[in-house]
Amino acid sequence: MSNPVSDQEAKTTQWEAAADLVVLGSGVAGLTAALRARELGLRVLVVTKAAVADGNTRWAQGGVAVVLDGERDEGDTVAAHAADTLTAGAGLCDTTAVHDIITAGPAAVAKLRGLGAVFDAGVAGLARTREGGHSAFRVIHAGGDATGAEVERALVTAAGEHGIPVLERHIAVDALRTPAGAVAGVTVLDPDGVPGVLRAPAVLLATGGFGQLYQATSNPEIATGDGLALALRAGALVADIEFVQFHPTVLYTPGARGRCPLVTEAVRGEGAVLVDVTGALVMRGVHPLADLAPRDVVSAAITRHLAQAPGGVDDHVYLDATGISGFAQRFPTVYAACTTAGVDPHREPIPVTPAAHFACGGVVTGIEGRTGVPGLYAAGEVARTGLHGANRLASNSLLEGLVLGERAAEAAAADLAAGALGNPLHGRLPATVAAPVAERDALQRVMSRYAGIGRDAEGLAVAGSVLDLSVEDSPLWTHRMVEDAALTLLAQALVAAAARRTESRGCHVRTDFTERDDELWQRSQLIRLSPSGQPVLADPILEGVA
Repeated sequence: MSNPVSDQEAKTTQWEAAADLVVLGSGVAGLTAALRARELGLRVLVVTKAAVADGNTRWAQGGVAVVLDGERDEGDTVAAHAADTLTAGAGLCDTTAVHDIITAGPAAVAKLRGLGAVFDAGVAGLARTREGGHSAFRVIHAGGDATGAEVERALVTAAGEHGIPVLERHIAVDALRTPAGAVAGVTVLDPDGVPGVLRAPAVLLATGGFGQLYQATSNPEIATGDGLALALRAGALVADIEFVQFHPTVLYTPGARGRCPLVTEAVRGEGAVLVDVTGALVMRGVHPLADLAPRDVVSAAITRHLAQAPGGVDDHVYLDATGISGFAQRFPTVYAACTTAGVDPHREPIPVTPAAHFACGGVVTGIEGRTGVPGLYAAGEVARTGLHGANRLASNSLLEGLVLGERAAEAAAADLAAGALGNPLHGRLPATVAAPVAERDALQRVMSRYAGIGRDAEGLAVAGSVLDLSVEDSPLWTHRMVEDAALTLLAQALVAAAARRTESRGCHVRTDFTERDDELWQRSQLIRLSPSGQPVLADPILEGVA
C-alpha cells in the first residue's frame, strides 16, 4: 500500500499510502461503507481520529427506528414511519429521500443482524419501544439502552474479520484535488502529527457531527466537524447547518462541560415525565403528544420553562421515571450514569437539561452519497441527504448510516468502474496549510450563549463579531489545530445561516421571529466557501429576505 513520496512533496509530507476508497470515520456509516466496498472488490482504507470503536455511534442509546415485517404494531407501516419523519422535519425534508431511505431500512437492519448484531428480544420477536415523534412502537434496541455500542461492536468485529486496514488516531486535514477539481485523496496527520498523503480516486466522509461547538453536548470529544470543514474547503456545498438538534435530556451536573451522559428518549417512551423543581409538568399544554413530542419541541419547551426560573431553578428540570419498574435492567447505561452522579432513578427524579446532540444539516448529497465534487462522498451525520429536514426524528440516524454507508460504497465503486473519477497521481496538495482559528473555549461560550436554543438578531450579531475579531490564521500542524479550525469555520457558517433565517422552524428557534414562515423560508440554505476561504450563503436571497 505504501508508495515513495516525491521530492516536491517531501517538504510537507513524510509518508504516503494508496487505496481505491479512503473512508474517514469508523462509526456506523464508515464501517458499513468499508465492508460493502470490500465486498465489491475495492482496496479500502479506514482513517479514524481515535480508536476504531470510538465515535458517536457507540454512544447512541435509543435504538434503530424501523418497521419490520411480522414485527410491528398493528397498523404500523413504512409509510407511517415516513410520515412521522416528515412531520418532525418541519417542512424541509426531501420527500423522495425520506421514503427511499425509510423503505430501505428493513433490508439494512437484516444485513446488520447477519453480521452478528444482537437486538433485545420481546415477548414475540424483537422488543420495540416508542420515542418522541413516533406514532408507533417501532424502535428496536440492544442492551436495553446500549444500541450504538452493539452496532459498533458488530461492525468493528466484521471489519477485523474481513481484514480491513484501519489507521487509528490519524486525522484528515484537506483533500487532494486534480487540475479538473476532482478529489484524489487526503492529507493526514499521524498520531505524532507527522504529515502524510493518502491517494485515492474516492474519499468518503463519515466523520459525524460537531457537537463540540457547544459547551455541553452528548457528543464525544472528537465530534469537531473536521470532515464538514474538509468538504467545504474541497468545494462542496453544505446545507441546513443552522439546524442543530438539542437533546432534551442529558444528565445535569452543576458546571458540567463537554460530553454529558445522555438520558435516552426511550425513558419517556416508557412513561417518564418532565417536571420542574416545584413538581409542575413541563409539557402540559405544549403539544398533543406531551412528553413524547418531537425533540425540538421538548427542548424549546424546557428552555422557555427555565427562563421563568420556577422555584428559583433556571438551569435544569427533572425527569420523573420512578414509575418505571425494572429501570436498572431496561436502561443500564442511564442507571449507571445516574448512580455515578448520586441519583437513584427508582426513588427520585433525574436532573436533566438540553444539550447539543445532532447536526441535521451537512454536506449536500443525493441518496447514493454523492456530493457535487467528483470523488467525494458523504454518509451519516456529516451528510445532508434531506432525510432529517429541520429536525431529526428520534432513532433515524443509525438507520440512515446503515443505508447510506452501503450506498456510498456502491456509488464509489460504480463511478470508479465507469472511469468517472480523477487520477490519484494527479492529485495536488493544498496551496496552503493554514486556516483561521478561534480559541476553543471562547468559541464554545459564545456559541452556547448566542447560537444555541433561542437565538435573536442581536445575539447572533454579537457571536459573529466575536468570531471575526478572535480568529488568527494558524498552520494546521497538530490534531488540535485541525479541529479548532473546523469548529471556527462551522461556527461562522452556522451564525450566518441562523442570522439570515428570520423564522422559527424545527431546531432553529428565533425569539425575535417566533413563527414559522413557509412563504419565505420553506427551503434550505446553501453554504460554500468564498475564494478567500470565508463561508458565504450560496443560494439566492429571496425578495423580502434580509
